[in-house]
Formats: sequence, structure tokens, C-alpha cells
Amino acid sequence: MSEQDQMPPQKPQSYSYAQAGVNIAAGNALVKAIGPLAKSTARPGADAELGGFGGFFDLKAAGYKDPLLVAGNDGVGTKVKLAIDHDRHDQIGIDLVAMCVNDLIVQGAEPLFFLDYFATGRLDNGVAERVVAGIAEGCRIAGCALIGGETAEMPGMYADGDYDLAGFCVGAVERGEQLTGDRVGAGNVLLGLASSGVHSNGYSLVRRLAADKGWKLDRPALFDNERLLIDFLIEPTRIYVKTLLPFIRSGRINALAHITGGGLLENVPRVLPKGLHARIDADSWEQSRLMAFLQAQGHIEPAEMARTFNCGIGMILAVEPEQADSLTADLTAAGETVYRVGEIVAGEKGCTVTGSVETWSAREAWEAVHVG
Repeated sequence: MSEQDQMPPQKPQSYSYAQAGVNIAAGNALVKAIGPLAKSTARPGADAELGGFGGFFDLKAAGYKDPLLVAGNDGVGTKVKLAIDHDRHDQIGIDLVAMCVNDLIVQGAEPLFFLDYFATGRLDNGVAERVVAGIAEGCRIAGCALIGGETAEMPGMYADGDYDLAGFCVGAVERGEQLTGDRVGAGNVLLGLASSGVHSNGYSLVRRLAADKGWKLDRPALFDNERLLIDFLIEPTRIYVKTLLPFIRSGRINALAHITGGGLLENVPRVLPKGLHARIDADSWEQSRLMAFLQAQGHIEPAEMARTFNCGIGMILAVEPEQADSLTADLTAAGETVYRVGEIVAGEKGCTVTGSVETWSAREAWEAVHVG
């Protein structure tokens, strides 16, 4: 018998989840760390405790008698990549909440609770906590509870340091108070609420411009030396829920359109009945310097601007003519910047945006790029 035959058989290698790249302990530690963040979003109907297999919500405790539930989900798109590349994780969660709750409010629904999905290749608890802190802040702004979520660590699916986000929100509206667009009629006035920036759409084009034009995002913006360009580009999406909800419930708003992907041209028609057309005059508000900068840098045609970006308008309201002035005053008093941007007329269902979408600010931005 050879010496090799006399050796005991080797024990097979023992595999573990950690060896495969998944750290269960880190995931548990993250859940424990974000518990207080979720708790800070508690509201009537939800205590926002984490740890169960699901989250409960009590509609009766929230004050509803005959509610319709409205649900939506969304992400942040490639704005996430901008946050990752520039270590700006603290507010991207606000964008995630905003994209969901703004979609609910246009149905007339009050956002009630929110769940998030955070996916990454390797869990970095420091980054994840910063992201979830932003989600909790967005929930507080919107008045909804963060009652659960999922953290997925998936080695090999994402490059080192990358992550992606998705959000899921459920709201409620009393039966008969929902906004469906059926109250919109010819002669309705269109009011626009100012956006806080690019919001969360069009970032594939923004990032392409940044790469092709060699923007220095960590330097003062050419159109505003008081702020870094990255600060303008990472500005969170504005949440309109608490401002609009009282006016919806009082019946003063006929319809709402959240201006997201597709811009003004594609989102406004979504709330129009057949046989009605929206006319919007882009010269009725002054383009922000950021939007003007983007247009000038990319030589972007007006129609492409209106299809890709919000062009400074984050929400469109359709209201009765006699309500336009008082609503403008009340919304302004509530902290919104309001513009009278157009009207509803009889015609083929759709939206026409007239005006150059190229104001004095756009020409100024162009000169700053080529002279400054």
C-alpha cells in the first residue's frame, strides 16, 4: 500500500454565503441602524416599525371612511449614477420618494406608506444608511410612513460601489374625490408650479453632455458662481403633496399632471379627456439658468427640451378660470412659485408648446460658456 493510499480522505471545502460575497450580519446591522429613521416617519395608521415580513396600515386610524387605494412605483434613473460618482448619497432618497408620491397626488390620493428597494453588489452600510436617511426625509416631507423595504446584496450584478433604487407607495382618496381628468373642460386655465431643477428625468442626456463637454462638476457653475455645478444637478425633486392636498380636497383643482419623463408634451395629455387639447406658452415663464445652460450646451431644439426636461415646471394644474387668480395667490402663500402657462381648448387630444423655450437667460448662458 502506497503512502498516498494510507492518507485519510480530505474533508470537502465548506462554502458559506459570506464567501460568495453576501454579508448577512451587515444586512442585519443595517436594518437595526435604519429602524429609528423609519420610526421618525410614523403617522396615523402606521407606527413604521421594521422587522416583520410586511408592514401594516390602518386606514380607519388614518381617518378614511370609504377610500380608494392608489398605488405606484418608480425609480430615480441614472441620477443615481451621478450621486454615486460624486459621493452625494444623502438626498437621492428624496428623489425616490418624490417620484412616487407626486404620481399619487395627481390622482387626488394622499400618500400613506412607502417601501424601498436598495440593490447593490456589496453592501456598504455607511452609504446605505445615508440613502435610507434621504428616503425617510422624503417620507416626512410627503407625510407618509416608511413601513418596510428590501436590501439586496447581489455580487456580480453591480460594479463595485454601484447601487440602484426603486420605491413603492400606496395612497388613498375618498370615493368620489379622485382626480381622473373627467372634470377638465375647454376654457380651463393651466397653472404651472416651478420645479426645483432637473428633478429625476433626462439624466442620461445630462451625463452625456457632462462627459462630452468636459464639465467640472466640482467647480462653481458658469451661470452661478455661488454654487457648484453638481449642487444644481443633484438638487432633489420637489415634493408637492402637502401644498396641493388641501386644494384637491376642496375641489378647486380639476386635474394635475406630474411633469416627468416625456416632459410637458407627453405628460399633460395623460389627464385630458378625448377632444381636448392643451396649449402651453413657454414664454410665459422665464427659463431657469440651469435649464438654459443645458439647452445652450447641447444645442437642444425647443421641442426636444419640452420632451426631455421639465423646463422649470414640475407640476401642471388644470383649474376653472375663476379659480386661477385665487389659487395662484394661495399656492404662492404656501411656498410655491406659480405661473399661468396656458389653457385647454377643443381639439385633438394632445399638447402644443409654443414659444422659443430660449429666453434671455439661455443666451446669457451661451455667452458664459463661450466667453467666460
